[in-house]
This record gives sequence, C-alpha cells and structure tokens, in this order.
Amino acid sequence: MTTAPPAPTPPPAKPKGAADPALRPFYEQKISWQACQDDPATPKKDEGEFRCGTFKVPLDYTAPDGKSLDIAVMQHPAAKPDQRIGSLVLNPGGPGGSGQDFVKYAFTEFDGVLHDRYDVLGFDPRGVADSSPVRCLDDKTRDERNAQDSPHDPIERKAHGERSGKAFSAACQEKSGDLLPFVGTRNAARDMDVLRGAVGDDKLNYLGVSYGTYLGSLYAEEFPDRVGRLVLDAVVDPAADKLDAAIDQTIGFERSFRAFAADCAARKGCPLGGNPDRAAEIGADFLDKLQDNPLRTASQGRKLTSSLGWAGAKSLLYGNKETSWKYLREAFTVAMNGKDGSALLFYADNYLGRDKKGHYDNGSDSRAAIRCADGAAPAPSPEAIQQVLAKLKADAPLFSKDTVASDIEGPGCEFWPYRTPEKPHVIRAEGAAPILVVGTTGDPATPYAASEKLAKDLAHATLLTLEGEGHGAFGRSKCVDANVIAYLVDGSLPAAGTRCTDAK
Repeated sequence: MTTAPPAPTPPPAKPKGAADPALRPFYEQKISWQACQDDPATPKKDEGEFRCGTFKVPLDYTAPDGKSLDIAVMQHPAAKPDQRIGSLVLNPGGPGGSGQDFVKYAFTEFDGVLHDRYDVLGFDPRGVADSSPVRCLDDKTRDERNAQDSPHDPIERKAHGERSGKAFSAACQEKSGDLLPFVGTRNAARDMDVLRGAVGDDKLNYLGVSYGTYLGSLYAEEFPDRVGRLVLDAVVDPAADKLDAAIDQTIGFERSFRAFAADCAARKGCPLGGNPDRAAEIGADFLDKLQDNPLRTASQGRKLTSSLGWAGAKSLLYGNKETSWKYLREAFTVAMNGKDGSALLFYADNYLGRDKKGHYDNGSDSRAAIRCADGAAPAPSPEAIQQVLAKLKADAPLFSKDTVASDIEGPGCEFWPYRTPEKPHVIRAEGAAPILVVGTTGDPATPYAASEKLAKDLAHATLLTLEGEGHGAFGRSKCVDANVIAYLVDGSLPAAGTRCTDAK
C-alpha cells in the first residue's frame, strides 16, 4: 500500500489556448443558444429560462485540425443582467455526471444572489450524456450485471471478474473505441477553457462537487492564470494512489452505515433493532443474505439481489442525515418486515442510472472510460494486497465481508484497450487566484482528509469545513452556503479554520 503521496510531477504538455492559431477558432466561436427541447422533467415555472447549445472542441488537442466533438451545454441566464458578473460553470461529479442535469434539477440551490449575478452553466463532459457519449453495454446486459452477485468461491470469483472485465472492455472498444483515448479529465479541463472563451469570460468561475473537484484542480493546473473563483466541494485528491483512495472510500461508507444504523436503533420501530452496537451488523447481514434469498419487488421480473440491495443502501448514504437516513430506515422496514425489495430497488436503480422504462444513462460506461483514461493503478504486490485485506477487515468488515485477493488485484483497467500517461500527482496551481476548498467531516464517498490535504497542497487555498454527514456540503448548510456565496459574488474567503455545524 502506498504510504507517502507521490511527489509533484510536471503535467503533460498542454495547448497554448487562444494564442495557438490552430485553437483560436474554437475559442472564438459563439454558442447559438436556443430554448431547450421540451422535457417533462424541466421545472415548468422556469421552462423558458433554460437555454441549450453546443460548442465544438478538438477530439485530440495535439491535432486540433482533425476531428472535433460537439459538447452540450445548458444555461440558466442571470436574473439581473445589469448586475451580471459572468458565468458560473458547474460539474456534479461522477465521473459521468451530466452538468446539464445539474443545472436543470438543482437550479433552486443557486436561486437568489448567485442566479442574480451569474449565468449558471452546466456542460456534459466529453463522453458523457449528450456530448459524444461512450457506449458499451445495452440495457439488458447492464440489468444482468447489476443484479448479479459475485460467487463465494475465491477461484470462481476471480474467473468471474476476469470474464466480466474482458467482456466490458471489448464492448467499449467495439462501440466507442475511437473516443476512448480522448475522454480523460485533462481534455475535459481544456474543453472547459474553450467554454470560458466561447461565453466571453476572461476568468473561469466554477463550482465542482466530488469528481468535479478533480476536474477543477486539473483546470487550475493547466490554466492558473485563467482561474477566477473556484469552489471545490467534496475533494477527490489528485495525488492519491487509486487503490488507497478506493480503500478509504470503502471505510468511509462503512463508517456512515454504522452511524446510520446507530441513529436508527435510537428510534422507535427501527427495523435493525434497538441495540446501537448491533444494528449495523443486522442490516449488513440482511443485505448479504439476499444473495441466496433475493426479495420480490413490484418491478416485473426483477428481484432484489444482494448487489442491488447494497447499491440501494449505499445510494442513500450519500444524502443528509435528516432526509436520506429517513428514507433508508423506511426502505429497510419495507424489505425486512414486509419482505418487499421495491424501495431498495428503486434507490439502486436511481444510483445506477436506470429509469422507469428500463433504460440506462451512459453514466456507468463513461465513468469506467474516464477513470481508465485518467490513469490505471499498477498491479499491487502480494504484500500490498495482504495489507489492504487486513485494513479492510479491521476498518470496514461489513463492506468487505467477502473481499478476497482477486478483488484487489482487479478487474480495473488491466483489460482496457488504451493506456494513458496520466499519473496521480500533487497539484500546486502556482499563480492561480485563491481557491475555496470545502469538506464534510462525515462524507462517505470522499473522506474529509482529502479536502484537508488538497487545501494544503494548493499554493493558494482556504478550507471550509462542514461538521456533518453526507456527500458534498453546498446546499446542505446555511453557514456553508453563505460562505460559498460570499466568495463567488464578492471574492471574500472565510477565515482560516471556519467550521459550520448547522443544517439547511
């Protein structure tokens, strides 16, 4: 296991921006904004306020005269144009999350002074959603893979993982092979700078959550002189070893699951019992036993397997204590007392990108493609594998109950058809304007230590802390929101060491 962070390394060669004659047409293009196509999910009261468009970027920035891609973008124009600062670009995370959806569904989080002063923009990064999406598996195959539980036997488990990894990589190569080498986050950061130029902003103002912090960090590394006001909320550490980061995330989810279960046990009628020291084990044991005894659901022909049950539970651990934990208690109650897996299946589908008609978005496919383009972790040594197993068994025994050595060896990107030069590395972003880093102490998906570390690694950054549960802080705390808004609108950073404790 990696015990020390990688040393700073020079980033790969980058384009020169609009000063490069071959790139100038991309930077000088104008987006033709149109009313977004009618979508029943678009909030009716704001239907006329959302505008959609596309902008072109090179497929390969080292050959800008070659093929180009169309990147889809949605704009919620500033409510007070006479007070407009510029554009605020959003990324919701993933990788594989749609920036357009973030604008469309989370627009109320930006109501008020932010929307008064900014055009709120969200783009789908290359390979995602409406921007030349990576496609690998059809809906039927995705259903089968999501519902399938891994074999208990270690030998069968390893063989199953290899078959699955090879089949997935081959499917991606067949359907999206020409795109795979170019969907990495560094190219998405370059696309974001083209977007900055296309909307006429001198500096990029940006709010990125989770993976969006990695995208924002790479942007600051690539274009430090073009950084305006950057908010990086729920940090993915760009210097972290990928295996270590995965282990830390597993431990983070275990901690959150135990906190949820203890909270449940203190409430009347908790399906996990009334003993806070035993509640988490009871919940995990129930989900594990679904492998042999899946539950019926209201979804025709589908049952709640262990894999789907854990996915449903995990999805709600991303949310806040006040709302998401209530939904998770109710879902466990229906499953354990009513013997009906419908609620947990609903949350699993939501987490996995499956709609009511059985169609999947391309989030899972693009997530794998972007992660492999961002750097495949080297195969761990036998000694490292044993260290990881010991750490998991000690710190995350419920979430790693059936974990064996082959799960740690892979499958990851070892069967991927493309090898990237990207490596984990410390980002300093010397010369960039001050950046606001936000972290939540009980974040299961991006543990708080990563936010602390990035705030120290960046040359000019301030850390804002939310003491609480859930993934991401903006929109969950009046204190956090007030500090983020003050920074984005006035450039005012919170005092060093500021900690927020309130819920919204």
